[in-house]
Amino acid sequence: LLLDSPVSSVALQQGGDYVVTLGTRFAALSWRQQQVTPLARVDEAKPNNRFNDGKVDPAGRFFAGTMAEEIRPAVLERHQGSLYTLCPDLSVVKHFDQVDISNGLDWSLDHQTFFYIDSLSYSVDAFDYDLQTGTIGNRRSVYKLEKEEKIPDGMCIDSEGKLWVTCYDGGRVIRVDPGTGKRLQTVKLPVDKTTSCCFGGKDYSEMYVTSASDGMDKEELSRQPQAGGIFKITGLGVKGIPPYPFGG
Repeated sequence: LLLDSPVSSVALQQGGDYVVTLGTRFAALSWRQQQVTPLARVDEAKPNNRFNDGKVDPAGRFFAGTMAEEIRPAVLERHQGSLYTLCPDLSVVKHFDQVDISNGLDWSLDHQTFFYIDSLSYSVDAFDYDLQTGTIGNRRSVYKLEKEEKIPDGMCIDSEGKLWVTCYDGGRVIRVDPGTGKRLQTVKLPVDKTTSCCFGGKDYSEMYVTSASDGMDKEELSRQPQAGGIFKITGLGVKGIPPYPFGG
């Protein structure tokens, strides 16, 4: 299925189809019919913007954020992005702007906290979260990345309520306790540009980690031939939780 813009995030829709972020649009994607239906467009005054990461909340709302197109990896016009929600009735809510690179996001197991990464803040942030209304507030940092961890990228939560954060240029995934602000575990990978992570497999005990090769020259690629690959990590001793489907 060929599309006219890059797909930056994909979420399940009830009934087996998908919702995606495509350029600066939210869209429905039917794999069976090989069809894409635009649902809403954002950042219309910013033609250089695109969506980045997105995820569905426990009530079926699709949260996703934008950023300016990169000149080269992690180099871009700052403060151009925003965080949005596509609601099940297909209305769009804008939460805030002034975002550099809208990235990883997830919700606490009790659904009272929303976790969010704006990559160039080098921080994992938390917000109070209202499941009934989908509103967020009281932003604070729960983890500041160490120098060698580089740039926080994609993120997911495990069944113990701890966060897993991929470190772009850091070649690792870290497990963080958002309650104490402490790093609990580091899993290193054979590539530097680790980009996102999620749990999968039959019982969500496997972790899948994506990586990038953009901006790497021949010498770097010869040192890291697996750059751009997807990795499976087993034996972590902890499971993820199933993704929530979009309610629209």
